[in-house]
Amino acid sequence: MARRSRAREVVLQILYQEDLNPDADPRLADEFLRARLNQDENLIEFGRYLLVGTREHRKKIDQQLERFADNWSLRRMAATDRNLLRLGAFEILYSNTPARVAINEAVELAKRFGGKHSPQFVNGLLDRILKSNQAEGNA
Repeated sequence: MARRSRAREVVLQILYQEDLNPDADPRLADEFLRARLNQDENLIEFGRYLLVGTREHRKKIDQQLERFADNWSLRRMAATDRNLLRLGAFEILYSNTPARVAINEAVELAKRFGGKHSPQFVNGLLDRILKSNQAEGNA
């Protein structure tokens, strides 16, 4: 697994845990990043960037997900899919990661951690967000 892919996987695990246990101590996330990324400072920094950014923009990201998820509310989505979408949307909307890379990474994580239809669901929803963002001149 590529190094940055590994960081995304660890961030997904943290987002998932925080989603299901919102009262968890957020300081544990940094310890988890360090342990799971083998003390690799560059990867830890990248993981922190993704985690902090996704947390900071979560409200706006969730609004985008609700807007484009036809007949789906966030609370009805599987927790894995919901957090994959948050991470992917953060990268598309707020980071310098090429959008197609962000989508591909999210789809690969959906294949590993999601349900049977998760890869298609994640791909379709992130693609809608990307196209809307491009149409609005933001990408």
